[in-house]
Amino acid sequence: MLEAAAHTPSSDATRVVVVGAGMVASRFVEALLQRDTAGAFAVTVLGEEAHPPYDRVALTSFFSGRGAEELALGDPTLWQDPRVRLLTGRRVVGLDRAARTVTTDTGEVHGYDELVLATGSSAFVPPIPGADLPGVFVYRTLDDVAALQRWVEDAERRCGRQVRAAVIGGGLLGLEAAGACRSMGAHSTVVEFAPRMMAVQLDEGGGQALGRIVTGMGIDVRTGTGTTAILPDAEGRVAAMTFTDETGIDVDVVVVAAGIRARDELARAAGLPVGPRGGLVVDDRCRSEDPHVSAIGEVACIQGSTLGLVAPGYTMAEILADRLLGGEATFGGADLSTKLKLLGVDVASFGDAFATTPGALEVVYADPSAAVYKKLVLSDDAEVLLGGILVGDASAYASLRPLVGRRLGVDPAALLVPEGAAGAGALELPDEAVVCSCNNVTAGTIRCAVADGACDLAALKGCTKAGTSCGSCLPVAKKLMTTELEKSGVTVSKALCEHFDLSRAELFEVVRLTRLTTFSEVIARHGRGRGCDICKPVVASVLASLGNGHILAGEQAALQDTNDHVLANLQKDGSYSVVPRIPGGEVTPEGLIAIGEVARDFGLYTKITGGQRIDLFGVRLEQLPAVWRRLVDAGFESGHAYGKSLRTVKSCVGSTWCRYGVQDSVGLAVMLELRYRGLRSPHKLKMGVSGCARECAEARGKDVGVIATEQGWGLYVCGNGGATPRHAQLLATDLDTETLVRYIDRFLMYYVRTADRLQRTAPWLDDLEGGLDTVRAVVCEDSLGIGADLEQAMAAHVDGYADEWAAVLADPDQLRRFTSFINAPEEVDDSLQYVAERGQIRPAAPGERASGAVLIAGPDLPRRSDPGLVAAGLAAQAASPSTDVEEVSR
Repeated sequence: MLEAAAHTPSSDATRVVVVGAGMVASRFVEALLQRDTAGAFAVTVLGEEAHPPYDRVALTSFFSGRGAEELALGDPTLWQDPRVRLLTGRRVVGLDRAARTVTTDTGEVHGYDELVLATGSSAFVPPIPGADLPGVFVYRTLDDVAALQRWVEDAERRCGRQVRAAVIGGGLLGLEAAGACRSMGAHSTVVEFAPRMMAVQLDEGGGQALGRIVTGMGIDVRTGTGTTAILPDAEGRVAAMTFTDETGIDVDVVVVAAGIRARDELARAAGLPVGPRGGLVVDDRCRSEDPHVSAIGEVACIQGSTLGLVAPGYTMAEILADRLLGGEATFGGADLSTKLKLLGVDVASFGDAFATTPGALEVVYADPSAAVYKKLVLSDDAEVLLGGILVGDASAYASLRPLVGRRLGVDPAALLVPEGAAGAGALELPDEAVVCSCNNVTAGTIRCAVADGACDLAALKGCTKAGTSCGSCLPVAKKLMTTELEKSGVTVSKALCEHFDLSRAELFEVVRLTRLTTFSEVIARHGRGRGCDICKPVVASVLASLGNGHILAGEQAALQDTNDHVLANLQKDGSYSVVPRIPGGEVTPEGLIAIGEVARDFGLYTKITGGQRIDLFGVRLEQLPAVWRRLVDAGFESGHAYGKSLRTVKSCVGSTWCRYGVQDSVGLAVMLELRYRGLRSPHKLKMGVSGCARECAEARGKDVGVIATEQGWGLYVCGNGGATPRHAQLLATDLDTETLVRYIDRFLMYYVRTADRLQRTAPWLDDLEGGLDTVRAVVCEDSLGIGADLEQAMAAHVDGYADEWAAVLADPDQLRRFTSFINAPEEVDDSLQYVAERGQIRPAAPGERASGAVLIAGPDLPRRSDPGLVAAGLAAQAASPSTDVEEVSR
């Protein structure tokens, strides 16, 4: 239990007792104390959990290492205010309205003048036989997810195989739970009674799109399916589930995420009215039938409904604080818009998403191959935006949602197609448009804040609260701030960091023109101080882009981040992965054999990458030179998977083999990859070449995409996958190969010179004044007269290219950095432990380490001097009676 702050209120202060210490309770206390300048209130917060208020919306991040402290809400000094006392680990069990007291399960009695119920809701567990078995969990609190994690780890150790998880419920919480199970290495099945997932937020088309995406991630989805029973094994633990269609699955853990129920038991016991679906009935000022008892958040039944989103809860908290201080604010209705990233997929729903308004029209854009579904709901004249649904690409959400109820003034379809979605950001928002729905911050509020001196994003967030909850409104808030500053004549700083007043593009030009070759020279002449982890890698990239020697030569080595520092990709267990270049995905049988022999001799895990290459995992730091010596001798070179540079040029087989191909896509892909390999840039670059319009190489999802036509090649630019996928846009078509290469040379060098730090080509295009038209003018029409200069710069790169790993192998000084332990170069890292899985090895999970079910570890790992030891180590472990390798593998 926790008791925060010394409680020294004045004797005549109004006593406010808050039952519940969640997100909405925290917001209420913050709002009340900020406005209570006279010290008229003394607040006691009674929380059932052992933790101070934390961000329940971000609960899933617990599985990536964020604990209660990292998830804690707001400024911790709030609970040090002498006007407030936070008591955790206290469950309120009694409410005496006549005496105006509440009693906790510890026997404490707290008197109040104003009582605020902010008890939230509890997870609804359907009456399914077996729902109380060990191994069945809900997904609601930090304690819930911690218990779930412990069970999964124990099940993995106990079973010696991948854990099988099932989630009952395919809504927001269910998909988060499925993602959590997946992040722990379990195979997940989502069981949803409705005919589609997220049925409350998504229509049929959106639900189908989401289903395809989730299934593609390896998560099984069963919609239209009810659970009839959860069955135990011989030890009484959960073991199986049966369904209404008379089928079933075996499971090791079940998470119930079938909905929530208002925690209104105190109100019911005290005789206060509750809604037909639960929740303490309150008026538009959050006051119950008892004028001294209020409710906010999920426990409140307001305007006939209980609301399970944090945004309306925050609104109620603000309204109640205003009322207690004598204000007249009332609840004007709930904004039920949602934007979430579930399993890494953007999903958004806002306004009248289901087109229930009479005469409403729907404009739909769907691209199943790109896993994107978008819908706008419009008035009967197609002028006023009423709502929308976005799945797979919700980049336009922050700009579109504030416009609900307003005339768009543009073709609605232009806001949905990939080429036009960015246009939503340019729409002028009226002052009353709500930008941040979580905190009810309007565009006018942001403009006023900027006028009052909020000149950066941190200041804007601090004075308006915009972007401090889910954060989805930050792009629009930043654009509004920047626009207002520019209108008022303020120059908006584009400084790289505190050490450089120049932007990355400006710094690139300075270094290029002054021919500086080291970081010391650059910062001495154009910066100040010693630099930081922002500017050092940027300068390193600029110097590499300008051909200033090997990236590990001299000062350059100290500027690199972890991956570039050792020319390999760091993995979760501290080992590294190696990716040799395979241009265009084309490799000879001899090359495959060489890679296979290296993987076998060093005991590495092998995986085909999405870029048509082979990734070798599990290489220790001191093994990197030995591995690369074998690969270089076999004719391979660095694939630059570790660098901000060209990764791959993906291709289909094209006209040389495919009966549909119209051009030689493989030949072009190989030529392009060999031309642009090693090109250092603001962010990674990917390319694709397809031999016909069937687009098997997915060229339109790349920074540079080439698609064959009957007359030559079509050039597409500024696409990307990742968290915010974007289709590439057509720059020019029917190009001959020479013209195509010239345009790509210009495009890449123009991007390298002008993009911001860590900015991929798609957002670079969004920020570029004139967008695609400007790029087309510069690249195809040479409007700036720099075409020859850009081509010359690319030619210099091509002529100066040298394989980075071959250079390291020839330099004894650089080889010295590849040692796990400087004072014991022959020692092997004992923390590296592996188990067998599907015929290969993978890092051991914590449970496997604890149980001893480890295939190879510590002293048994292969040494540099004899890579063949790994085979002997595997054989020895397989023969040992202490480790059942077959069982671990299964």
